[in-house]
Amino acid sequence: MMEPAICAARDGKGAGPAAGEAAGGHDILIGMTVPLMGGSWQRDRIVLGDTLREPMAAAIARGGKTAIALTHADTPVLAMTGANRIALAYDPAQLPSARAALIAASAQGGWPVAGDPQSLALLTLAERIAASDIPVLLEGPTGTGKEVLARFVHRLSARKDGPFVAVNCAAMPEAMLEALLFGHKKGAFTGAAEAAEGLFRAADGGTLLLDEIGELPLALQSKMLRTLQEGEVLPLGATKPLKVDVRIIAATNRHLASEARAGRFREDLLYRLNVFPLTLPALRDRPGDIAPLAFAMLLRHAPAAGQPGWIAADALALLEAHPWPGNVRELENVIRRALLLAGGAQAIAAEHIIFDTAVRPALESAAIPLTRITAPRSLSDVAFASEARAIMETLDRHGGNRAATARTLGISERTLRYRLASMRGAGMLAAGGAA
Repeated sequence: MMEPAICAARDGKGAGPAAGEAAGGHDILIGMTVPLMGGSWQRDRIVLGDTLREPMAAAIARGGKTAIALTHADTPVLAMTGANRIALAYDPAQLPSARAALIAASAQGGWPVAGDPQSLALLTLAERIAASDIPVLLEGPTGTGKEVLARFVHRLSARKDGPFVAVNCAAMPEAMLEALLFGHKKGAFTGAAEAAEGLFRAADGGTLLLDEIGELPLALQSKMLRTLQEGEVLPLGATKPLKVDVRIIAATNRHLASEARAGRFREDLLYRLNVFPLTLPALRDRPGDIAPLAFAMLLRHAPAAGQPGWIAADALALLEAHPWPGNVRELENVIRRALLLAGGAQAIAAEHIIFDTAVRPALESAAIPLTRITAPRSLSDVAFASEARAIMETLDRHGGNRAATARTLGISERTLRYRLASMRGAGMLAAGGAA
C-alpha cells in the first residue's frame, strides 16, 4: 500500500525512494503528480497502492477515501472497479498521459480536476477563502466549472455538513422567482395552496449558489440586498422577517461591474456580493487542464465493461489543439461522442474525436479584416470571434508588438500567447501568424 508516499508529501518530505519502492516502482509518476495535489483536501482522500487486494480496497473505500491501484502495462487502462476504487494501468514510457489520468482519478467524487498552473493557483486561493464565511463572486464564461468551484468552497468550509443549494436565476420564471427564493405563506397568491420555505431557508446553515445572478430582475435585487445585509428573509404574504444563516456564492458569465455601469445591476448589491471575486478562465486559456478533464470524463461516462479505457496520444493532441468555445461542457460532449464511436476499442483514438463546431477558415495574414471572419454559429463563437477581432486590431495598431498589445487589452503576455495559440488552432491565423 502506498499511503506513506502521500503522507510523506503532506509532511513536506516528498515521495522519496523508499516510498517509490513501496509503490512498486511508481515513484516517477507519483513524484511528478503528487506536487500538483496542492492541498490536504486532496492528498488526505487518496490511497495509492501497487497491490491493493479487494478486501483492503473495499475497506479504504468504506472509510471515505479513494483507493487507486497502480500497475505497469503495455496496454494502459483507467477504470472504475467499484465505489471509490480505481485501477490505473499505465505505460511508464507515456508518463504525461499517465499523470493526466492520475489527476483525473484523484478528483473522483465531484472534486475539481486541475493540472494547469492557473487552475492550481485558483484552487489554492479558493481553499483559503473557504475557511472564512465571506460572500464569493465567481465570474467566467459559461461552462468553465463555476458550480464545481462553488461546491469545492462549500465542502472545505465549516458549513460542509449543511445543505448546498444551487439555483439558476435565469432558468426560473420571473413571476415565481421571488416566491422560490424567499418562500411564501399559504394563500399569498393564487395557487399557493401550501406554504413554502423558499431556497434561502432551505440553505439555512449551509451555502446558497445563485447562478447567473446577472439575470436577477432589478425589482428583486433590492430585496436580495436587504436579505444579504440583515440576514433575514420576508416570505410573500408574511409580515415578520425570518432569520437565515446562509453563505452566498454568486456566479455569472457577465461582467457585473459593466452591468452596474449600464444600469442593469444594482451597484450596492454588486459591492455586497463582490467581497472576494474569483475569475475562472476559459478552457483554452488553461491547456494543462484539458487532458486531465478528458480522462475524468472517460471515468464518468465509460461503459461498465471498461472499454475503451484510455485516450490515445494522437487523440489527446487533437483535444489540446482545439480552442474549446464551449469550454468544459463541449469537452464532455466530445468525449461522450468518442466513447460511442470507439465502441469496444481499447482506447479513444484521433478518428473518434469529432468537435461540436466546424473549423474556422484560415486567414492569410495576422491582421484580420472584420469582413473576413465568417458568421459565428453560436453565442460562444460570437464571443470568440469578437475577442479575435479585438486582439488582431490591437496587434495591428501596435505593429505586432505583443507587450504593448497585452497592456492595451489589460491582459498578461502569457494570456495573449494562449489566445493567439487558440486562434491559430481554430484556423483563424496562418501558421506562425502573429507569433
